[in-house]
Amino acid sequence: MGPDAIPLSKPDISQLEQTLVRDVLASGRLAIGPMQEEFERLVAARAGCAHGVAVSSGTAGLHILMQALGIGLGDEVVTTPLSFIASANPIVYVGARPVFADIDPRTLNLDPAKLEQAISPRTKAIIGVEAFGNPAHMDEYARIAAKYEIPLIEDSCEALGASHKGRRCGSFGRAGVFGFYPNKQITTGEGGMIVTDDSNLAAICRSLRNQGRDEFPDSASEQQRLGSWLAHGRIGFNYRMSEVAAAIGVGQMQRFDRMMEQRERIARLYIERLSGIGSLILPTIDPESTMTWFVFVVRLTTDYTAEERDRVIMGLRTHDVGSAAYFPCIHLQPPYRERFGFKPGDFPIAESVSNRTIALPFYNSLTEREIDLIAQTLEVMISRESITRG
Repeated sequence: MGPDAIPLSKPDISQLEQTLVRDVLASGRLAIGPMQEEFERLVAARAGCAHGVAVSSGTAGLHILMQALGIGLGDEVVTTPLSFIASANPIVYVGARPVFADIDPRTLNLDPAKLEQAISPRTKAIIGVEAFGNPAHMDEYARIAAKYEIPLIEDSCEALGASHKGRRCGSFGRAGVFGFYPNKQITTGEGGMIVTDDSNLAAICRSLRNQGRDEFPDSASEQQRLGSWLAHGRIGFNYRMSEVAAAIGVGQMQRFDRMMEQRERIARLYIERLSGIGSLILPTIDPESTMTWFVFVVRLTTDYTAEERDRVIMGLRTHDVGSAAYFPCIHLQPPYRERFGFKPGDFPIAESVSNRTIALPFYNSLTEREIDLIAQTLEVMISRESITRG
């Protein structure tokens, strides 16, 4: 792809974020400061939760929650096979076993019936993922979790600002986690956020992100606070978010509504331009859900093979249109096949969808002209595959 190519993603950084970063640099306070606190407040409020705990990544947030909830060796956690690998890796970090259940082909999220079938006496949690920002079924996952008295952890790393049946993503489970990598709805460069209404769980997560240090209440004396820095009540991690990253996040959250309007506009344009291509399946949005659009992923119909999909993606890239296969199934990634014995055919719906997905360029500054070009190029690449079949 050349310098004038349309990339797959691009962060939206304004003068506001640059000013806030300069303010942090001038302050000399680069960690554990007021920007982190403000960013935590803004994200928690957006999710409708009482507490926010800023961390170094969404993956770190999931890992901390596994640890905080006491999940470990011999335990099982049920999750989806169709997601970024970080949805499952934290389960393995704590020595537990990931148990996958197949997906709903319409929403691309866990099929609630198959999720319930996957629960066993060893199940200690459910990680529900809003695939590509689609919040469908989250209420059903919460119902199932309550029925079996196990926590629902909401992997909302792709769904900041989305909602289902009037309830905001991040608030369905015992806790939710957002991610702020540069291709997400908002970015901090790298970063994540745990949100929860559970004050005790929030306190444990704050300690775990900060090397296991215990936090003191506002009423604590200065002497207590000074003595606490090298006192560690538990084994923790260095999963803190810097003040520089938090400053970017504060600026992004202050512009959040306008940025989401731009993403909705782009998604609508894509749907208008691509709806006439018979070989494509477009994202299905539940009328009771509101999406904030992490990425725009289409998929080829079932008569196309993975090899044909790959050629379409390469054709797009050759013509300077960013594209990728989102996502390879987690259970077929080498570490999971080798360690847990998963194999092709274990989750046929997820595998079929994964073999036919195409992520198209999606970012706030994408123009209508560029979307027209992307749609035309995609149609040509699909037509080429049809012609070569004979």
